[in-house]
Amino acid sequence: MARRVFGEPVRRREDPRLLTGRALFVDDVELPGMLHVAFVRSSFAHGRLNGVDAAAARARPGVVAVITAEDLGSYWQAGPLLVPPPPIEGIVFHQRTQVILARDKVRHAGEPIAAVVAESRYLAEDAAAEIYADVDPLEPVVDLERALAPGAPRVHDDLGSNLAAHVRQSKGDYAAARRRARRVVGRRFTYDHGAAAAMENRGIVARWDGREEQLTVWDTTQAPIPIRNGLARMLGLAESQVRVIAPFIGGGFGPKIMMFYPEEMLLPWLARHLGRPVKWIEDRAENFFATSQERSQIHDAELAVDGEGRILGVRDRFLHDSGAYDPYGLTVPINSQCTLLGPYRVPNYDSEFKAVFTNKTIVTPYRGAGRQHGVFVMERLLDLAARELGLDPVEIRRRNYIPPEDFPHHHGLIYQDFSELVYDSGNYEPALDQAVEMIGWRRFKEEEQPRARRDGRQLGIGVVSYVEGTGIGPYEGARVTVETSGTVSVTTGVGTQGQGHFTSFAQVVAEQLGVDLDRVRVVTGDTGEFHWGTGTFASRGAVVAGNACHAAAAAVRDKILKLASELLEASAEDLELAEGEVRVRGVPGSAITLGELAAKANPLRGAVRPGTEPGLEATTYFGPARGATASGVHAMIVEVDPETLMVKILRYVVVHDCGTVINPLILEGQIVGGVAQGIGNAFYEQLVYDGEGQLLNASFMDYLLPTASDVPPVETGHVVTPSPLNPLGIKGAGEAGAIPTGPLFAQAVEDALRGAGLGLEQLEILEIPLSPNRLFELTEALRQGGGS
Repeated sequence: MARRVFGEPVRRREDPRLLTGRALFVDDVELPGMLHVAFVRSSFAHGRLNGVDAAAARARPGVVAVITAEDLGSYWQAGPLLVPPPPIEGIVFHQRTQVILARDKVRHAGEPIAAVVAESRYLAEDAAAEIYADVDPLEPVVDLERALAPGAPRVHDDLGSNLAAHVRQSKGDYAAARRRARRVVGRRFTYDHGAAAAMENRGIVARWDGREEQLTVWDTTQAPIPIRNGLARMLGLAESQVRVIAPFIGGGFGPKIMMFYPEEMLLPWLARHLGRPVKWIEDRAENFFATSQERSQIHDAELAVDGEGRILGVRDRFLHDSGAYDPYGLTVPINSQCTLLGPYRVPNYDSEFKAVFTNKTIVTPYRGAGRQHGVFVMERLLDLAARELGLDPVEIRRRNYIPPEDFPHHHGLIYQDFSELVYDSGNYEPALDQAVEMIGWRRFKEEEQPRARRDGRQLGIGVVSYVEGTGIGPYEGARVTVETSGTVSVTTGVGTQGQGHFTSFAQVVAEQLGVDLDRVRVVTGDTGEFHWGTGTFASRGAVVAGNACHAAAAAVRDKILKLASELLEASAEDLELAEGEVRVRGVPGSAITLGELAAKANPLRGAVRPGTEPGLEATTYFGPARGATASGVHAMIVEVDPETLMVKILRYVVVHDCGTVINPLILEGQIVGGVAQGIGNAFYEQLVYDGEGQLLNASFMDYLLPTASDVPPVETGHVVTPSPLNPLGIKGAGEAGAIPTGPLFAQAVEDALRGAGLGLEQLEILEIPLSPNRLFELTEALRQGGGS
C-alpha cells in the first residue's frame, strides 16, 4: 500500500533545488543579445517636472536607448486599478494609479522619470547619472492629519483635497451602548511604515519574438496570470501571445502581488520596441523607494464594557496612509476595519476611516495586509479595560469570545472580498487554554516573575488573540494528468514564493490517486502551462488552489476507476488505487498500472465512444462563497533591561487553528517565518520619513531587521476546526505568525516594567513599531512626569 501522505510532515520537495543552487530565479535568466535597464528616479518627494535632458546619456557608447514619458507616445498611461472598492453604502473613492514614467509631476521620492537601456547594467547606470531632470520642488505632503487640513498642498492637482477614500461601516447603536457602559476606555494608537525587505528584490526579463509574435516575460510576481492579461490589453496583443513565467521567488510577502509596477509596464514595451530581450533587476536601494511599503495608520478608538468586562461596543476613527497612488484600492484599511472585531462578540460597532494621499511610496498589502492594525487596537483596548476593572488579561478575553454555537457568525459588515463579513467556524477557548498552559501563565505570575524581580530582573508575559480572514476567491484552477510513464502531472496558475506548494499540492493529489509523492510533478506560475487563475495572496493558496487540485484529482480518480472497471471486469466499488496501480480487492494479480491505463485511455487507433474523453486528465476550478476565518492565540515572555531598554524574547508560543492541516512541517515554517516578521515589525523595523518626504534609513545599515539571534524558538500548538466552505476543510495560515505580534510585544513589555518599582506604573505602549530608543523616550517621559 502507498503510505498516507495527506496530513503528514513531509519535507519540502523543492528544497534540494533551492539549497544546491539549481532553482531558477529571474536574475538567472540569460538570453542572447540581452540589454539591461537602469532607471532615473526622482530625488524629490513632490515637484513639477519641467523636462528631461538625456542628450549626454544618449551619446554614451553602449547606450541603445533612453526613454522618457514623451518617447512612449500613446503607450504612456496610468496603471490599472487592481482592486476596485467594495460595494459599501456611501463609500467615497478617488482612483489615482501610478504611471509608467513621470510626466509633468513627481509624487514620491524614487518615482521613475526615465529609463536607460544599454549593453550592460554598468553602462546603463553610468548613463543614468548623466541625465538631468528639471524639477521645481513643491511642498510635500507627509503628515496624515496635516494632509487633510484646508490649504494643504495637493498630491493630485485635479482633486479638491488629499482625501483618497472615506468609508464608514457600523452595526448596532454604539452611542446607546456607550451610555450603558461601566467603563469606556479610549486612546490614540499609531502604527507606522515598514518594508517587506524580501531576500530577492523585484526583477523582470522580457523577450519579444517577432517571427512567432510571442512575448515572454519572467517576473517576480505573485500573480502571473493577471499580469499576462494586463500586458496583453496594454500592448494590444492577444492573451495567447503573452507568456508570463513566475519562477522561484525569494519572498513575496504581498508587495509582489502589486500590479502594475511601472517597470512591469515598461520592460515588455521595450523588448517589443527594440526587438531585443531586456532585463531589469531592482537593487536594494531602489527597493526602499520603488517597491510598495507597509501602511501607516492613526486610530482614535474607544471600547465600552460592562462591569464584568464584557464588550458592549467599539468606536474607531482612523486615518490610513495610501502613499502617492491607490492601485490596490481599499484592501488594507478595510482589513483593518473588519479584523478589529477579532474573535469577540461586539454587538455595537462604529468604524470610519479616511484614506489619505501623501508624497510617499505606494502602500499596498504586506503580510497581514492591515489586519495587524485592527488587532493592535482591539487587543490594546482590552488590556486597558482589564487594568481598569482589575481583571486578568486572559480572563477578559475568555469572557468575550464568540462561543462555538454562534457559528457561522455574521458581523453585518462588508469585507475586502465584497461579501458580508461572516466567520465560518471557530472554537477559540481551547486555543487560549492551550497557549496559557504552554507558556505557564499561572506559574510565571505566581513564581517566576516575583523571583526574577527579587533578583533585579524585569520579566513580563503577554497573551493575545486574533482572527485572520483567509482563502478568499474568486477562484483558482488545476489540471491533473496521469501520463503513460506513470507520472502524475499537476499544474496550477498560482505562483510560489516559498509556501511549499510543490509539496502540499502533491500531497493532496497523491492521496487521491494512490501514488508515491516522487511520482507527482507540480508546475506553478507559468501562463503557458495553465491559463486561468488569480494569484498567491491573502493566505489563499492551499485553500483555493489546493481544493482545485483536490477536485481535479478526484475527477481523474473517477476516470481511472471507470476505465479500470471495464478492463479488469470488476465493479468500481471493488477497486483500489495504491502504489501507482489499480487493483481488484482480494484478487491477487488482477491489477493494471496507472501508466498502462493512461496509454489505453489515449489509443492511436479505434474510436473514442461518444460521451467519453481521451486520456486520464481533468481540469477543475474552485471558488469559495467567501473567505475562511483562521484564528489563534500568541503568548510570549520577555526580559527588559531597565537601563538600555533592550528587550529579549525568552519564549514565544503560538496556538493556531487553520482547519485541516495538509502538512504540519510546512505549516510550522509558515508560522515561524511570520513570527520573525512580526517581531521585526514590533521592535526593529520602521521607515523614517522627514518633513520633506525623504526616507532617512533606506539601507540595511539603518533599517533594522531581526536576525536569527533575535528570534527565539517558536513553540507551536494546533486546534482544528475544519472550514465548512471547502471540501478539504482548510483555512489559510500564511499571515498568522505576523498579525498579533505587535500588541503581544506591547503587553509583555508593559508587564515587565509596570509594578517593578521603576516608577513606570502608568506605562502604556500605544504605538508600533517600538525600538530601544523609543521605549527609552516613553519611560523617561513617565519618570519626568510627562505621561506615556
